[in-house]
This record gives sequence, C-alpha cells and structure tokens, in this order.
Amino acid sequence: MIRTLVVDDDLQVADVHRGFVDRLAGFAVVGEAHTGAQALTMVERLHPDLVVLDLYLPDIHGLEVLRRLHDLPARRPDVVVVTAARDVESLRAAMQGGVVHYLVKPFTFRAFEEKLQSYAEVRSRLVRVAVADQDEVDRAFSRLHAGPSGVELPKGVSAETLRLVVEVLGGGDGDVSALDVARRAGVSRVTARRYLELLAQGGRVEVLLKYGVPGRPEHRYRLLGS
Repeated sequence: MIRTLVVDDDLQVADVHRGFVDRLAGFAVVGEAHTGAQALTMVERLHPDLVVLDLYLPDIHGLEVLRRLHDLPARRPDVVVVTAARDVESLRAAMQGGVVHYLVKPFTFRAFEEKLQSYAEVRSRLVRVAVADQDEVDRAFSRLHAGPSGVELPKGVSAETLRLVVEVLGGGDGDVSALDVARRAGVSRVTARRYLELLAQGGRVEVLLKYGVPGRPEHRYRLLGS
C-alpha cells in the first residue's frame, strides 16, 4: 500500500484529491495538510511514501516545502505536484527538485490516475530488484515518463521536458522559432527542435515557414488550440 499525504490549502480541493487517491487500488490517504508547515510536520510524523503537493500554500511555497523534504534525515517521500502554476520557472524548479510528476490544475481523474499508476508500477518494479541493470533502468524511466493513456514516449524523450516545451509554446505570443523555445526552456536548440518536431508529428503543433533572408525560410511553431 502506498501511503499518501494530500497537501492543498483549499479544503474542498484537498477533499477532491483525497477522493481521487481513495479510488486508486494500492493507495491509501494517511493524512491531509493545508499549509506547508502542517505538511512538513505530518511527513515527519506519518512517514508517507508519497506527497501530493500543491505549490500555492498560505505560509510556505510548495517549492520550499519540496526543498525541505530533501533535507530530512530519514528517507524522504516521493512527490507529485498538483498546481495551477503554469510558469516555466515553477516547472523547472519542480523538475530540479526531483518531483515524480507535475499535474496542472484543473485536471481530470483520468489524468491523475495515469500519473499515479505509472508511479506505482515503477515503484513496485524497483522494490523487486536489488540492483538495476541498464535495461531495468530504461524500462522504469520509460514507464514513469509514459505519455497519455500509458503510451510510452520515444526513447530519450522526457515527459517533463516535453511538458516544459508545451508550456513555453502556450505562453508565447503567436508562433515562435526553435531558438526562442530553446532560450525560454533552458535547453539546446537541437533539443528544442526535436521536441517541436515530435509535437508536430502528434498534431499538437503547427509548423509554419516564414521567409526572412532571401532563400532561407525559417521554421516557426504554433501550439494548436492556444
């Protein structure tokens, strides 16, 4: 059983997330916190395996809670961030903090279920092995970073980086270049282009050709539906 602590300042939202967790086989809610201080106290007292963490808390920002969890002397819990924060800096900081998943509010139970089930599968797989070889590592990361409906992303593609590129596209004004995306996302131009092409193949991004320097068209990208 994966013992889960739900953290959200909104009591109604926390109750919804508790209900989501309770609907999942193999998960059990062991506590509910509504401030960062409560969350840290309950983690030390209850020793949950997983924390479902909102970022906008009234006393301590969720990213600071995440940092303090890393400083705990005992085994720290895994963290799934659930937040309305869509800015790239929050996403990047959460990634650097080692979160398992990052869910942007509002989201459906199906999206929540997919993320937590992929986490549960990887956790179970790692418990069964004493030492992981490269194949086992690849399988674990592939499942953890699976795309929608459990479809595994191509090898070497990170769901977090893909989400970061989508956030950059969604926050832009009109179409952008691969260089624009690379600068805003903090990745190389080659990496940005790879993820943009993947999104284009999946029908999420429209590719435009714009002519500036004679004979040298520039590829521009626009997130569909934005």
